[in-house]
Amino acid sequence: MTETMTNPADVKALPKDALVWCEIPVRDLDAAIEYYGKVLGNPLAKDESGANPIAMLPVKSPMDGTAGHLYPGKPAGDGNGVTVHLAVPALETALERVLEAGGRVLPGIIPIPFGRFAYTVDPDGNSIGLFETKD
Repeated sequence: MTETMTNPADVKALPKDALVWCEIPVRDLDAAIEYYGKVLGNPLAKDESGANPIAMLPVKSPMDGTAGHLYPGKPAGDGNGVTVHLAVPALETALERVLEAGGRVLPGIIPIPFGRFAYTVDPDGNSIGLFETKD
């Protein structure tokens, strides 16, 4: 039988975070930079210093926590891929910006002990949760 719970003795071996990076595939990087910049309320810039162009998601310091980027790729389409949750300071404001920028908001804001979130779908069909933490 496979053990599904971690023994307390194993806790020290666990990583600090389960998610360390995310990559969101988009069909048109320039259009996605505009969309995510508007939704998140912070500009994104194209970075062409590596093998492929990307746009970093806005965070204080990508080396000090979980971060990610957009890249030209093939999205799973219409909410069928993995859902990535992005932090926003004000959920309702961000949801309004999703609609204004051409994305979709799925019904319902979901409260959890750490805050609340809502599911959205970006113009490429990526499932994106927007998450507001409790103060």
